Amino acid sequence: MSYIDGFVLAVPKANKQKFIDHANMADPIFMESGAIRVVECWQDDVPRGKVTDFYGAVKATEDEAVVFSFIEWPDKATRDAAMEKLQATMSSDPRMSPDTNPMPFDGKRMIFGGFTPVVEMQSD
Repeated sequence: MSYIDGFVLAVPKANKQKFIDHANMADPIFMESGAIRVVECWQDDVPRGKVTDFYGAVKATEDEAVVFSFIEWPDKATRDAAMEKLQATMSSDPRMSPDTNPMPFDGKRMIFGGFTPVVEMQSD
């Protein structure tokens, strides 16, 4: 069964194209490292909650959009090997360098984690 890395972040609405450009430069690295797919999703229908919500999770302000992203890996072993390799080569790959591809959002407010699917369904 696959393995999923999930991310939620707040991106200034004015930086939407910068975010897309950043992702288009950085995301191929994950594909080259064995990911099955990478999906970047810009906020569309994200309701405000009474107790908690995506906005609160990343402390999004009114001028920021919530972004939900995930990387699907064939398995956790592939993901772990890829992340180890990426950590070792991050400084040498300009696609991951803050000098050539700066994050257009506050990375300190990003939430992320690795997930093992427990139910999977898909259409033919």
